[in-house]
Amino acid sequence: MLEGWVFALAALGAFLAGLSKGGFGGSLGFAGAAILAMVVEPGVALALMLPVLMAIDVAAVRAFWGQWHAPSAGAILTGAVPGLALGAALFFVVSADGIRILIGVLAVGFPLFRLALARGWIAPRPQGFDRRKGWIAGAGVGFTSFVAHAGGPPFAVFMLGQGGIGKTQYHATSVIVFWVVNALKAAIYTMMGLFTLSLLGWSAALIPFALIGAFVGVRAHKVIPERLFFAVAYTALVLTGLKLLWDGLT
Repeated sequence: MLEGWVFALAALGAFLAGLSKGGFGGSLGFAGAAILAMVVEPGVALALMLPVLMAIDVAAVRAFWGQWHAPSAGAILTGAVPGLALGAALFFVVSADGIRILIGVLAVGFPLFRLALARGWIAPRPQGFDRRKGWIAGAGVGFTSFVAHAGGPPFAVFMLGQGGIGKTQYHATSVIVFWVVNALKAAIYTMMGLFTLSLLGWSAALIPFALIGAFVGVRAHKVIPERLFFAVAYTALVLTGLKLLWDGLT
């Protein structure tokens, strides 16, 4: 399934996911699926990368166990369940090109979202914890995570909008939320028949590239300016998204 340069693309995506997780906040975890969706069926791309992302998260869950903001995690995960169900339903009614378009929109929109946060164009005002907003954000997390492994933006908007959430608590909440969401996705992918023994074998072959990426990321964090890393990475992600949009529309 992943012969030659296709496997090289998958390995690059796994490496980038590990690199981002190891040294740059983990925001590019979905880049691998976006890259692969250009050359294989989107469902295959998503299923192939999910075990890789779960492997990366194992160590993080242990490191941040119990440090999350429990009310936020509970609200987001409650909302994530219908979001995941909606994402799963979409796969039965939308063509592969339609999924490519959706992944392309998220791939282009994610860097724009991060830019808007950095420039202050989006600045959620601290309003404290609101369970209903957590449910809404969770639905967005579940849906975007299911269709593109890209649940970060709705999570960030909700968490940043509360105020009083420290860096460690924010990251720990992110770790536990996406660990559970990914486990639920794995169960749904299995029921949908997206996982096969062959695919899981290829996923296992990609995990070392992700772990190497995480190892490099920890060290690169000290020598590569964060702005430079994200400038290059987001430019590549936007180009990937535009290619997916072109392929899906044409």
